[in-house]
Amino acid sequence: MRRNRLLRVAVAALAAGVLLTACGSGTEQGSGSGNEKITLNVNLFGNFGYKDLYTQYQKDHPNITIQERTSAYNDHHRDLITHLAAGSGAGDIEGVDTGFIAQMRERGNFFVDLGKDRQPEYLDWKWKASLTKDGKQIGFGTDVGGLAICYRRDLFEKAGVPFERDQVSAAWGSGWDKYIEFGKQYAAKAPAGSAFFDGGGQLFNGIIGQAPVGYYNEDNTIVVGTNPEVRKAWDLTVQAIQSNLSAKLIGSSQEWNNGFTKDQFATIACPAWMMTKIKDQAKHAAGKWDVAAVPGGGGNWGGSYLTVPKQGKHVEEAKKLAAWLTAPEQQAQVFTARGNLPSIPALYDKPDIAQYKDQFFNNAPVGQIFTAAAKQLKPQYQGPRAGDVQTTIRDALVRIEQGKQSSEESWKQMVSDVERLAK
Repeated sequence: MRRNRLLRVAVAALAAGVLLTACGSGTEQGSGSGNEKITLNVNLFGNFGYKDLYTQYQKDHPNITIQERTSAYNDHHRDLITHLAAGSGAGDIEGVDTGFIAQMRERGNFFVDLGKDRQPEYLDWKWKASLTKDGKQIGFGTDVGGLAICYRRDLFEKAGVPFERDQVSAAWGSGWDKYIEFGKQYAAKAPAGSAFFDGGGQLFNGIIGQAPVGYYNEDNTIVVGTNPEVRKAWDLTVQAIQSNLSAKLIGSSQEWNNGFTKDQFATIACPAWMMTKIKDQAKHAAGKWDVAAVPGGGGNWGGSYLTVPKQGKHVEEAKKLAAWLTAPEQQAQVFTARGNLPSIPALYDKPDIAQYKDQFFNNAPVGQIFTAAAKQLKPQYQGPRAGDVQTTIRDALVRIEQGKQSSEESWKQMVSDVERLAK
């Protein structure tokens, strides 16, 4: 709750940010000559797969040094809001998740307009999600989510349940209720210490990502307490928790990271970018992971943007780097190296994307799986506090997992907490 209060204070400061905008001289700084030594700070959350790209860019631009700083998801976005309000402290480039892009979009005065030249390249909904009301583009899309289920085929085999990709997809393909039934079969003979999935918050995100309407109507009204799709996702997640299928881990926490290394769960709701996290945390299990279709088909969870705050010292150089990192060639390279699915649809039918198989995931045809998901994707509107709503729901499910509240008690508190976010 303290974190939410900090966010509200920072957002209030942003609302009074006209004076700060006048002080933000970043747009006139750092035009620099080609020989000027420049350090660009890139602030991200998690692994965007840019390490090799930085090396390539610095080789081609010997006057540029790139420093990447990464922090936890919520900490990163909280700090960005605070730095924007303060008028200093933000990176030259800041990553923003889809759950927070609307919040940043409404405060476009604090970001450089990246122009409209690249609009034809992007998925239409991806481009519009970072477009301000007055037509300024504040973020280049890096990737989109798409949905699948990543699973440990070796643990499935030990538990005596189907483990081949097509069999697994068929077993739960018709819906999340079948996924839960499969989980109960797994749990009956699961290897010691292994739960069926990682945690309630992550499972909920996968389920709600398939709904046509999630947390917001398009008029920015929060509908968490009245949307039957939210309640359906909640009830399915609670059913899975109460069936003792959850490892009770919070996504992106250190305990969650350790859960990969200790084989504490066998499945995870898996947007394309999740493959990078699995590769980073479960190196010992290369080839033992696989990818199956998501229950019910379709859906999206996540995807990010690169923004350039006006307060930066080298905004022109930052704009060039952001554009280069998100260009089609680089998005394709990140996908085949790390798994982040491009947000540029012209790439989906390229043989090196569509036919790509990943050895880490038992040679799963991830190019086919995720590009097919992206083509079928029906985007869900993300309102200004969508990221905060997601965290609030996650925390409510954690209370159930920890035995602190019943499902109904936690639901009522969650709805009340979410309603306060809108005030």
